Amino acid sequence: MAAAAAMFSHMKYGDGLTIVGVSICTAIVCESISWLFIYRTGSYNNLKSSIDKASKKLETMKTESKKSKIKKIDRVETTLNDSNRDLSLFKFKSGAVVAFVLFLVFGLLNSMFEGKSVAKLPFVPIPIVQKMSHRGLRGEDMTDCSMTFLYFLCSISIRTNLQKFLGFSPPRGAVAGSGLFPLPDQKTN
Repeated sequence: MAAAAAMFSHMKYGDGLTIVGVSICTAIVCESISWLFIYRTGSYNNLKSSIDKASKKLETMKTESKKSKIKKIDRVETTLNDSNRDLSLFKFKSGAVVAFVLFLVFGLLNSMFEGKSVAKLPFVPIPIVQKMSHRGLRGEDMTDCSMTFLYFLCSISIRTNLQKFLGFSPPRGAVAGSGLFPLPDQKTN
């Protein structure tokens, strides 16, 4: 929290706080859209409970790990993967609307704060982060923070925490069972 206060202490007009506020509002709008299209439907709730049941069953079966249960474990893993795929497809429809909203907000903020430092970092970031934090800014002061970097950080943290607070985070089995890179203990087909 002290780092955040240090970021905003050097601002003249509160541009950084404006971006944080816009990010909070955008996260609320995006989660409202997701609730409207996804979370309130019975199909989502059925998929979520199916994933929860399958992941719990898989955990208990793997702890027993008898050779006779390998086929059963494979069937449960297949069911879990199918449910995760269905859940991803189900979320895809609202994802397009959310992406459009985020694209519009980012374009608006980018045009408003183009070339302006919106915050002051309390440290000089490592070179790879400097390219992101100083994107579009003139000058050599690497503690200046661009709108893009601040909005990106706020969007990630605020939306994730809002999802957890509202109970919209993905089911436990969906986190481990989906994604481009499976976890080490998962089988790849």
